[in-house]
Amino acid sequence: MDHFNYHGGELWAEDVPLARIAAEVGTPVYVYSAATLTRHFGLFRQALDWTEHLVCFAVKANSNLAVLKLLGDLGAGMDVVSGGEYARARAAGVPGERIVFSGVGKTLAEMRQAIEGGIRQVNIESEPEMRALSDLAAGMGAEVPVAIRVNPDVDAKTHEKIATGKSENKFGIPIAKARQVYAEAASLPGLRVVGVDVHIGSQLTDLEPYRAAYAKVAELTRALRADGHVISRLDLGGGLGIPYRRDNNAPPLPIEYGQVIRETVGDLGCEIEIEPGRNIVGNAGVLLSRVIWLKEGEGRDFLIVDAAMNDLLRPAMYGAHHDIVPVVEPELGAALRPVDVVGPVCESGDTFQKAAELPPLGAGDLVAFRSAGAYGAVMASEYNSRPLVPEVLVRGDQFAVIRARPTFEEMLARDSIPEWL
Repeated sequence: MDHFNYHGGELWAEDVPLARIAAEVGTPVYVYSAATLTRHFGLFRQALDWTEHLVCFAVKANSNLAVLKLLGDLGAGMDVVSGGEYARARAAGVPGERIVFSGVGKTLAEMRQAIEGGIRQVNIESEPEMRALSDLAAGMGAEVPVAIRVNPDVDAKTHEKIATGKSENKFGIPIAKARQVYAEAASLPGLRVVGVDVHIGSQLTDLEPYRAAYAKVAELTRALRADGHVISRLDLGGGLGIPYRRDNNAPPLPIEYGQVIRETVGDLGCEIEIEPGRNIVGNAGVLLSRVIWLKEGEGRDFLIVDAAMNDLLRPAMYGAHHDIVPVVEPELGAALRPVDVVGPVCESGDTFQKAAELPPLGAGDLVAFRSAGAYGAVMASEYNSRPLVPEVLVRGDQFAVIRARPTFEEMLARDSIPEWL
């Protein structure tokens, strides 16, 4: 469920017509619904209300400060994977004790930043990282809570570029080696082992890979406790999928995901941490774009819009699908025609959808790319020297620009020409 619906023949975000935002802010522009963000976050808390837990929003999905503040004010923790994301979470008012630092390549500078600024836990991904963190923490006179990320070698049956739990992936420590690594962690100064971390991938639409991975985590937890470790937290990752196609079967609900957690690890008495990102923010956002031209080609027609692959990279990078809908609601039974929806960037890969069935559209008409709230704006760039796409947050009948579109002058001012040129 989201809060982007047709009213009076026009697509609205909550109580604001999208055409009004397009007129005042320009296009392309991302538009987020505060009501949808609030509802989706609440569903995950409800799914875990049977136990002590913390729902940590995966900042990599959408790192806008307003989005982070909204979720943080609701009680969300934050899962960060870089020093920049950590700084954003803190700037949004999230305290360090609600921030989990993940990521396979943490630098010493990022580790120091987390120790100095406060951190709930660091999820360790390798033995060299563990030893470096120990040396740094001990030298600072600090003790850092840590969980070790284990790789359970479970196929999440998702896109190969977002699978993270198979043995060939770069993430985590092989679960067969975990007891040895935990033994070393317990002996190192500056570290305090508190839990086990696992994350098997993103956009999962089947709960069985979770069940398989969490069963292995439960077995490992019992073994670690038998070895004398105090395991009080289980960080079970995120990755629950969303319905990018409205005509497909919906992925599992958060409440069903929570039940799998309960059935697999609920008897261990651990605090549960999860790190949803896409499922909270994905359907809470649309990318609003305006048609530049309808171009007739040889055997196909092209709907050229002012959004491009630099604004929404997922279709070019992953072959991902986003439903594309006109902002003006088509009449019931309106004739549809196949068109390739493309952007203006000088790449053949700048194609959003081939043979999209759309009503007749022409220059000036508005379209919305649905389910664009996750991995949209955060992956955007200024390729072809196109200004970075702005973002807007809607709440009820109010909206505000939460990241402005830079001017050409602002873009140029970031470069400098050496005196010797």
